[in-house]
Amino acid sequence: MSEKFDVIIEAVRYKNGQILIARGYERRGATFSDRVLLDRKTIIDRIKNKKVFVTGQRKKLLGGTFEVGKSVKLIKHDSREIISTSDDISRDELEGVPAF
Repeated sequence: MSEKFDVIIEAVRYKNGQILIARGYERRGATFSDRVLLDRKTIIDRIKNKKVFVTGQRKKLLGGTFEVGKSVKLIKHDSREIISTSDDISRDELEGVPAF
């Protein structure tokens, strides 16, 4: 993925089919933050404000270098907002992202 991203999500916690909290890194200028925890509402608000979220992992011993996975999207489904990496889904799901 050559596109710049604002947040990379490396782990997630679900409850009742919705993201409860996600762990990741935020872009801070030319570098990235230490690990941050983002709740579901914060993720939705930031996606609506045009922030680009992706899944992935930080490469060991390489600081701000990441193995980037899939783009995270906000999808409307039956008047609900769903956070997902796939289009055909009825609940929050980030494919390939481990639970913590």
